[in-house]
Amino acid sequence: MMATVGTDQAAVRSRSRSYLKWAIRLVALGAAALVIWCGSLWWIINRYEGLPAQGTPKKADVGIVLGARLWQDKPSPALEERLDQALSLYRSGTFEHFLLSGGMDAEGGKLTEAEGMRDYLLGQGVPAEAIVLESNSHSTYDNLLFSQRIMKEEGWSRAVIVTHQYHGSRSQDIAEYLGYQDVQVSVTDSKVLNMAYHRTREVLAYTKWLGEKWLLHGG
Repeated sequence: MMATVGTDQAAVRSRSRSYLKWAIRLVALGAAALVIWCGSLWWIINRYEGLPAQGTPKKADVGIVLGARLWQDKPSPALEERLDQALSLYRSGTFEHFLLSGGMDAEGGKLTEAEGMRDYLLGQGVPAEAIVLESNSHSTYDNLLFSQRIMKEEGWSRAVIVTHQYHGSRSQDIAEYLGYQDVQVSVTDSKVLNMAYHRTREVLAYTKWLGEKWLLHGG
């Protein structure tokens, strides 16, 4: 009887060790897959050069500036970088209208991101009739979806999307998913942002978007 009990206990211990080994292997495989996934997205984000890559965008109907935070109802230094990039394209004749996209970004603010961007451009000498606002969006997908609707209302067919370099690849992917015609993305590097933080955050945001796109396709 004692021998039987000992044999059973040994068998249980053996199975437990086997399960533990499989669990460790699965965890290791999951960790490796995660590292590969994040590394791949990091590479995609970092190598992005805009569309057309390293080239001047073709003439378009409108420049869509993707919003970012306001500081006391004025564009943050990072948002100014996007606006200055758009201004450069506007002054070179790439487009004649701005479509400024961004909703209310913080409690206590009096202006939407779009309104804050408008005031900045007016201060730079851009005429009010050259500016259209999209003030309801709270994500990059919303930015581009709602801006696309305004483009249709205005009879515009081609846009240049303006944003930061780290944000460009995801913006392009969303625009292509939404069916933008002749997608163009003009990007600017940042001298004011902590790029290690923002690129890491963008890996998570890109992963979230790819999951949402899969769900939008119906799984």
